[in-house]
Amino acid sequence: MEFDFLQPVAEEILNYVGTLSSQELGSKIVLHTKDQFPDITKVNIAIIGVLDNRGDVSAINDVDLNPFRKKLYGMFPGNWDMSIADLGDIVPGDSVDDTYYLLKKITAALIKNRVVPIVIGGSQDLTYALYRAYDDLEQMVNLVAVDNKFDFGKESEDSSATSYLTKIIVDAPNNLFNYCNIGYQTYYNSQEEIDLIEKLFFDAYRLGEISNKIALAEPVFRDADLVSFDLNSVKSADSGNTFAFEPNGFDGKEICSLARYAGISDKVSTFGVFNHNNTLQEAPIIAQIVWYFIEGYHYRSNEYPYGSRKNYLKYIVPLEEEELVFYKSDKTDRWWIEIPFISNENNKLKRNTLLSCSYDEYLIACNQELPERWWKAQRKNTV
Repeated sequence: MEFDFLQPVAEEILNYVGTLSSQELGSKIVLHTKDQFPDITKVNIAIIGVLDNRGDVSAINDVDLNPFRKKLYGMFPGNWDMSIADLGDIVPGDSVDDTYYLLKKITAALIKNRVVPIVIGGSQDLTYALYRAYDDLEQMVNLVAVDNKFDFGKESEDSSATSYLTKIIVDAPNNLFNYCNIGYQTYYNSQEEIDLIEKLFFDAYRLGEISNKIALAEPVFRDADLVSFDLNSVKSADSGNTFAFEPNGFDGKEICSLARYAGISDKVSTFGVFNHNNTLQEAPIIAQIVWYFIEGYHYRSNEYPYGSRKNYLKYIVPLEEEELVFYKSDKTDRWWIEIPFISNENNKLKRNTLLSCSYDEYLIACNQELPERWWKAQRKNTV
């Protein structure tokens, strides 16, 4: 079984947990020890470490997640009503592909058991393995990356932390429906890459856009299946990253808000944090990102795509050439816009579906303009 290859939580962590009070998070998490493995059927969230950073050519330290675990376990939980397990670590395989294969199998098994994996890397190319975990689930995947770069590379080169997105786009089976980047910094991305994002009808938000109005990101996460955080998207003053110094990026409050948006999304089924430099200074921000994701998970409302539309308020906005249909939840006041199914097109969708949106996008439609994300989704759906 794939779980047999997981390395138990280190004895150092078990000893640390023994010093914690019963109120602290470490006393409430079910741990994988050499004598016991958590019952997956009774778990909602599973933490997995991946000790492989070979995809990051600039990495100078081996992956050590014990400082992160100590910071996380020493925190106090909210009034959470879910079961959390730490399944231990995936040690590097003989090749990077071996690591990918094991991470893919473990992630797929957890998703099938309705367990949300929180994967702590390691280099961000591990996102490719998480994406491939959806192959057996026979569904299209929406990927959201919080990253200062798009991570394109040459088709011929091996997957790395700076080129994994090309591998996702090119490799079969192609299950990627949408990619969205949150927080890219223009000077780290060529104009050709920016143009390619537009050509593929993908979504991208500059760092300044999200920092000025962080709520712009909430509808994006609401449609995501897989969320990948690159810790280099956080400015070094807040992340503690002194090896690859980043003067600009999200601050600590912003990156935790984004993690909470990801957690609160009913659709997100895999979450990962990558590209840290394994220093004591970075452990607090990683632990807080994970804490806020779990906090968001606690407040999931089980709306679309799992709930019924019957309790939604329906708004029809007639435009000159289109009729847009919006839905507003009477439970959370969140908005969706309908993407119609076009039967005579090569349609990737099999029926009308809803795209998460904001109240501002509804106002844009009322001003007789097509919301950009609706237009891109419509084009992507029929290409």
